[in-house]
Amino acid sequence: MNINRFLRSVADSGKLLLRGERRRFVGEAVSEIRVEQLCDDLLSSKGEALGTALACSVAEAFNAMNERERLDFFHLLAERYGASKDKVEQAIAHYQTNKTSANLHALHRCSEPPRQELFRRINMAPGGTQTLVHLREYLLPLLTDYPEFVAIETDLHHLMTSWFNRGFLRLERIDWHTPAFILEKLITYEAVHEMSGWEDLRRRLADDRRCFAFFHPAMEHEPLIFVEVALCQGLAESVQKILSAEVDPGLQAQADTAIFYSISDCQAGLKGISFGNFLIKQVVMELQQELPNLQHFATLSPIPGFCRWLHAQIEANKLSEQQLRAIDGFDQPIQEACQSRDSAEACAVLMPLCAEYLYRAKRGSKPLDPVSRFHLRNGASIGQLNWNGDTSAKGMRQSAGIMVNYTYNLGLVEERHEDYVNDNLVMVEKDFYKYLAPESNACLKS
Repeated sequence: MNINRFLRSVADSGKLLLRGERRRFVGEAVSEIRVEQLCDDLLSSKGEALGTALACSVAEAFNAMNERERLDFFHLLAERYGASKDKVEQAIAHYQTNKTSANLHALHRCSEPPRQELFRRINMAPGGTQTLVHLREYLLPLLTDYPEFVAIETDLHHLMTSWFNRGFLRLERIDWHTPAFILEKLITYEAVHEMSGWEDLRRRLADDRRCFAFFHPAMEHEPLIFVEVALCQGLAESVQKILSAEVDPGLQAQADTAIFYSISDCQAGLKGISFGNFLIKQVVMELQQELPNLQHFATLSPIPGFCRWLHAQIEANKLSEQQLRAIDGFDQPIQEACQSRDSAEACAVLMPLCAEYLYRAKRGSKPLDPVSRFHLRNGASIGQLNWNGDTSAKGMRQSAGIMVNYTYNLGLVEERHEDYVNDNLVMVEKDFYKYLAPESNACLKS
């Protein structure tokens, strides 16, 4: 029996108790009970069956809320179920007076907001984990306008980091025999290279391709993140060639390189909960076991922030007249920029600028580009830049069509990870150095 089926059986027993309790003490239907009362009852409940039924009722109430009702519920969570400042101050005073382990424990206990326990109990419901993920999905966009909700997000992030620990995740290979309702979700969740439909998906699951996803036991039919892999001979330079190539079953035996060309997060409510580093490393292990002929592992990655950064350099008058002439029309509509993408002069200017962006543009002490931060943290190095790597409208808009290979050297991954997280070192391969040669080292005006 899986966990959700077990919880449903407990919840069904609890609902009988819940209906009896309401008739006996309140005299109104469960559907008419205010959500505040349900939350209070859930926090005070001692029995497992009744508690699970109450958790179901709270989850159902939240899932039925409209936008205004959700906003009211978040205010309720912030105001009614936050930590008591008076109790925390009293506990601090007691501990400062007498620094015993008991007083320290009391301080810790009263500083934890009741809503954390409320979230834990909602999580007992069948589908409770999914409800809380949706709750956080709705919450995150509100944080700028409602800073008082940040404390709720802090609690949810703390709990979800534990609940979605790597030890709970299950890696599954996705193929054409995977249930259709999961395959359909891959089409919906694909965030890097849009799928046009079922035939497009079938191509990405063919014999010369691989797809893997992480699942959580409490969300068994919902992929958390998935990665698409192309089996190749040597580095791939164009995502259009990967997506449109004819199926080559022989590549299973002949390929020497696995190219990770798309990694998509599926649950907006799990933003900031990292799975990708574990996913890539485990997929590499799976591929090595299945296909021992694979010797090289790399990505063909977008550079989503390059054009935005380049526009900022143009606005700041940091490009020379020669550079501006070479990329004339670049900041015009996409179709006009596409017309000049084959220009050798534009290539000669844009490639070093892109290398400058990847290697030197920073957000604090880390690379400015989000994809670069992700792969470098995983222990990869920046490899080859690819002109016309993605000639789609999205690729031109983001990076003037340039893509990059991040290289995963399995013997150096852990060392490079440590160098990056501890010393902010950006590791690059020889193929990348030519764009950072002395003559292109100062490609921006000081």
